[in-house]
Amino acid sequence: MLIKESKIKGVLEIELEPHEDQRGFLMRTYDEVIFKKYGLQQRWVQESHSYTKKRGTIRGLHFQFPPSSEIKLIRVITGEIYTVFLDLRKSSFSFGQWGNINLSGDNKKMLYIPRGFALGMCTLNDDCSVLYKMSDNYVPEKQGVIKWDDPDLNIDWPLSRDPIISERDAAAKSFKDFIETCGSLKI
Repeated sequence: MLIKESKIKGVLEIELEPHEDQRGFLMRTYDEVIFKKYGLQQRWVQESHSYTKKRGTIRGLHFQFPPSSEIKLIRVITGEIYTVFLDLRKSSFSFGQWGNINLSGDNKKMLYIPRGFALGMCTLNDDCSVLYKMSDNYVPEKQGVIKWDDPDLNIDWPLSRDPIISERDAAAKSFKDFIETCGSLKI
């Protein structure tokens, strides 16, 4: 595994190293020794698999409020997604800034997102399967969502048509409303 920091401190891009032969490949997707070397979360309490049928579907920007804030480890099995992470940590120099990375079954990258971030994704093709490991259990009453197309955030989503979004995401608060209501996530 090759681990490198993104432009926002704490968010890590992890390049997996498949060992290939005529049968296919084998790759390690988690290694406790390597993760400890980088001081990363060692205990995962939940793993989810999301499947998205159509290209141009947006999920997010989702997060959980403390004390249920999650560390996430994300990997795409099939398809390709444009992944956005938004820093909600009050104490961070990058508070309110976002970054992105493309994850796909082909590029075999993972994304490690620490507590205090909202996460969003846009499918770049049909039939995308994504695995998420999480450090904390999903708590419905602690969930939050920020408007994916908030003009103040100016996220450059790769869309060629109107996206497919959930009712919850369509009704999300703006980042400005989040700041006025919550201030930030105290992590």
